[in-house]
Amino acid sequence: MFSGIIESVGNITAVNRTATNARFEFETATLSLNGAQPGSSIAVNGACLTVVELLGSGFSADLSSETLACTTFDELEVGARVNLESALVLGDSLDGHLVTGHVDGVGTVRSVSDEGDSLFLELTAPSDLARYIARKGSVCIDGVSLTVNSIAKEVFRLMIVPHTQNHTIIAGYAPGVRVNIEVDLIARYLERFLQYTEE
Repeated sequence: MFSGIIESVGNITAVNRTATNARFEFETATLSLNGAQPGSSIAVNGACLTVVELLGSGFSADLSSETLACTTFDELEVGARVNLESALVLGDSLDGHLVTGHVDGVGTVRSVSDEGDSLFLELTAPSDLARYIARKGSVCIDGVSLTVNSIAKEVFRLMIVPHTQNHTIIAGYAPGVRVNIEVDLIARYLERFLQYTEE
């Protein structure tokens, strides 16, 4: 589990693709790898990846065809900047919201505008995910825990404060950029509960 509070912005240093999967290498910048080992979980742009090998100031991870199909990783190349977060440890502060690292789908940035020192973002979610996004609810965008300002059909709006701009990749967003979306876990369980009681 993760909290959606980004610890570091790293970058992709190598990509080796095959017909069905890929191995990525990441440089982790200020993210501490103390205690990390093969098998540890690290969220990269919101996707929970398993460390295959520690590489000095970084690590490698294998991405399955399912992960590549459900995320933006198939579009990323060497040099791309990525949000990083280590897995939570029991007793850690939960400053964002509960994030599983299981990306639900890919959305698109529609517009970016200044609102004082903040950024105002409009994004489009896939229609099958939009029903889980609620005004003042939580959503995870490229691993960042954010509060939804408003939503109308598939379009939702977010306000990005200066701290988040300075410590994530969001400041680099532009119209047309595709992003990983994880919807609120509670919404998914609530839907399943209601489906079950109606069966």
